[in-house]
Amino acid sequence: MGNSEDLQSFITNPYWMFIGGIVCTLLWQSSSLSTTTIVALVSSGVLPLPSAIAAVLGANIGTTGTIWLAGFFVSDGMPTGATRQIALIHTGVNALMSITLLPFVQPIARFVGKF
Repeated sequence: MGNSEDLQSFITNPYWMFIGGIVCTLLWQSSSLSTTTIVALVSSGVLPLPSAIAAVLGANIGTTGTIWLAGFFVSDGMPTGATRQIALIHTGVNALMSITLLPFVQPIARFVGKF
């Protein structure tokens, strides 16, 4: 296997890590697993804090895939009615919060880094 130097352009770019957080959480169907992995990577020094914050924001969006999947099975296809409304609100609120905070990962990392 390669080493972390091969992934530096990905690891150090918060926007790529944001997308990576979404994709990994969608694949794993677990934001807890994604967040635990991110914390482990930060504590080992592989992942810089700004990228980790972006990845957690992405995981917050990725976790909405679970409600869409549940709605798909409950509605025998694409969610309809109240199921669809709940999924849309859940996705919309998580996406709005994550996309709003994404440009501020550097200041957030500086603030969190003080503790």
